[in-house]
Amino acid sequence: MKTTQLHPALVQHLHRLASGPRRLLGVVGPPGSGKSTLAALMTDCLGVQAQVVPMDGFHLAQVELERLGRTARKGAPDTFDAAGYAALLRRLRDQQADEVVYAPDFRRDIEEPVAGALPVHSHTPLLIAEGNYLLLDTDAWAPVAALLDEVWYLHVDPALRLQRLAERHQRFGRSREQALTWIASTDEPNARHIEATQHRATRQMAWNDTTRQYEPVSEKWH
Repeated sequence: MKTTQLHPALVQHLHRLASGPRRLLGVVGPPGSGKSTLAALMTDCLGVQAQVVPMDGFHLAQVELERLGRTARKGAPDTFDAAGYAALLRRLRDQQADEVVYAPDFRRDIEEPVAGALPVHSHTPLLIAEGNYLLLDTDAWAPVAALLDEVWYLHVDPALRLQRLAERHQRFGRSREQALTWIASTDEPNARHIEATQHRATRQMAWNDTTRQYEPVSEKWH
């Protein structure tokens, strides 16, 4: 990872967040916006001071999606255990000095969540909660935003975002036609949900394809 892809203002603020007691930083944006890449750059920048705890670990298992009849909408807000994710965030906020909290992860190679895959230690000052629905204020998602110290909303050029999505789906086994169909029927409706929440974010940022950097897009960074 190239940490030079982080604008200096972002790096400076990350170090401030990681310099004190436990903080939880949310990174949110629509599918294909680059959240996972950004979160990985953040941890590369901060080293042992930061760890990613992804929301995607709370995907419902495929067998449960089949039981509920929601497989065609996998990735929609009601295909996650939102209450379970909120409960994890509460545990991480209140983590005791000698406690290890185990978080789930999502494995794209098998398209399934894996329980207990990510050990989180109490001495890590900054946890990065990366996911789509951190700012939703409905149903079991409603408590999530208040459990985070800050939430950064990530913008990206729509054409680039759609290109990334198509490439990701094809990388994991879909044909181009299948990828485009899934994007139109599932990813884009979900993206509209996410975009409608951006006004609740603490800060706004964007990927600049010209400078090849994640950059602040609001005066609130200064």
